[in-house]
Amino acid sequence: MAAPRVATTLVTGASPGAREQAIAQLLHQNGAFSAVILEGLPDGRPLLEPSPSLLIERISPGCLCCTGNLVLRVTLNRLLRRAPERLYIGVADAGHLSQLRSWLAAAPYDQLLELAPIVHT
Repeated sequence: MAAPRVATTLVTGASPGAREQAIAQLLHQNGAFSAVILEGLPDGRPLLEPSPSLLIERISPGCLCCTGNLVLRVTLNRLLRRAPERLYIGVADAGHLSQLRSWLAAAPYDQLLELAPIVHT
């Protein structure tokens, strides 16, 4: 039997703080073992802190479907090996959001991720 796909939400917004705040609210609502990939550095003090039930990775800002593709792929693969129930990806630039979503919906991620609607902050 195949493992259940990880519920995955892309979160975009004007600032790292807005994206983190939106993800923090979603985490509070769901309460599941979750992983978060955040693009860029926090605005001041980070809102999200790693814990036994929350994995957090930060990656350099840049287009995640173009120049940041390899970094995102490595980070995503590493987190998926930990089998989170939910995954949130904070995206700084919404310009290529449809391409990023298409990339995540293609093999091999189509068998691993269940894409939820995009959250705009």
